[in-house]
Amino acid sequence: MKTFTLLEKILMKTKFLAFLCFLSLGINASMYGQSTDWPQFRGPDGNGVVGNLNFPETWSESENIAWTVDLPGGGLSSPIVSQGQIFLTTAVGAKPPVSFMEGVGDMRPKKPDTKVKFRIVSYNLEDGKKLWESTVVEQQPEFPIHGSNSYATESPATDGKRVFVYFAAVGIVTAFDLDGKEIWRQEIGAYPTGNGFGTGSSLTLGDGNVFVQCDNDKKSFIVAFDGATGEIRWRKEREGRTSWSTPLFWKNKNRNELIACGSGFVRSYDPKTGDELWSMTDVGMSFSASPAADDQKIYFGNSGPRSNGPLIAINDSMSGTNAFAADLKTQGLEWMVMQAGPGLASPVAVSGNVYIPGRGKLTCYSTADGSVSFKERMSLGSMAASLWAAGDRIFMMDETGKTVVFEATDNMNIIATNQIADDLFWSTPAVAGNSLLLRGVKKLYCIR
Repeated sequence: MKTFTLLEKILMKTKFLAFLCFLSLGINASMYGQSTDWPQFRGPDGNGVVGNLNFPETWSESENIAWTVDLPGGGLSSPIVSQGQIFLTTAVGAKPPVSFMEGVGDMRPKKPDTKVKFRIVSYNLEDGKKLWESTVVEQQPEFPIHGSNSYATESPATDGKRVFVYFAAVGIVTAFDLDGKEIWRQEIGAYPTGNGFGTGSSLTLGDGNVFVQCDNDKKSFIVAFDGATGEIRWRKEREGRTSWSTPLFWKNKNRNELIACGSGFVRSYDPKTGDELWSMTDVGMSFSASPAADDQKIYFGNSGPRSNGPLIAINDSMSGTNAFAADLKTQGLEWMVMQAGPGLASPVAVSGNVYIPGRGKLTCYSTADGSVSFKERMSLGSMAASLWAAGDRIFMMDETGKTVVFEATDNMNIIATNQIADDLFWSTPAVAGNSLLLRGVKKLYCIR
């Protein structure tokens, strides 16, 4: 039998303690969302929330800017992050989007008269160095878009092995490995959109699937692809016309659901089979914002330029087909607030409240009963980027890049107001550990 010396025993104990520490850190990272990955639109759970605040809560053009890079082409998709790589999409050769407020040029829907390069680009998270880029296709789009939209508005997604890209303007879904090699490709068709505004629904991941919601003015549907092979696992036709909301893969305490908000209706699908779990009809106009969620409820609603729709809270016992009405009472419906739905920017639910942006103000509702905790007029301009939350801080950014940081409490307590650059910020930011990524039309900015 081997006899260990005192030094060997000390080394063995040290290694064992280091292993326990590593294991503990790994468990805590899994439990509390400290991964440095931001795999899809609005983050790991698709709800804009991460566990702790590890990036700075203040920044300016001269403070806490780690790097910036000029972006090729134009696009409004959000960046995503996996294993130290940033991925974003862009349309090279198309006119860059402009602000609603600028009134610059002709804002009527039009399509370019030349071919567009639909491209994915990878950057190093540490220093912003370009790692690789690939052109998915080069062709002239069939349908026009509004001057404020782009041909690269759908955010990509990654499962850590592959990065998935969807360009709705040409109807192509593609998977690459993390080194830029194409793995599979599916063509699902391009379709006209309401008022020629263009497309915007991003990819969603869950149960090994890549979900694409394609609500348009000709033939709406939702489809699930096998992430590894590109095989179609299921496809369901949808009634209604164009909407721009991104599906939410909702992991509640009872089951997994895929929530898809359409043109005046919301439907929940079984993510594995596509079977309908429940639906709610007659919910006003088409959705732009995606739902907020925690593990107990989802919170959704819609509003347009001239009217406000409802804000609705649903729990995991919802079932059947339900026609929305102000006096609706059904199992699974927790509460509703009339004329309180979000507009273009998606809300967040955190710390027992759901925060709804809209028309220059922010309203905080209790997730328990929908009562108003506070309503505050904000010194912000037009907003398209979704709210995001980290730890006990919530961030709200307008299209000029002005960002208000406030506490996630029942009362409005502003911590900081940040302004970064002369750029247009419609893209929802990404959080990657101690880095915050802001995509403007001109540049990508890393706050660290």
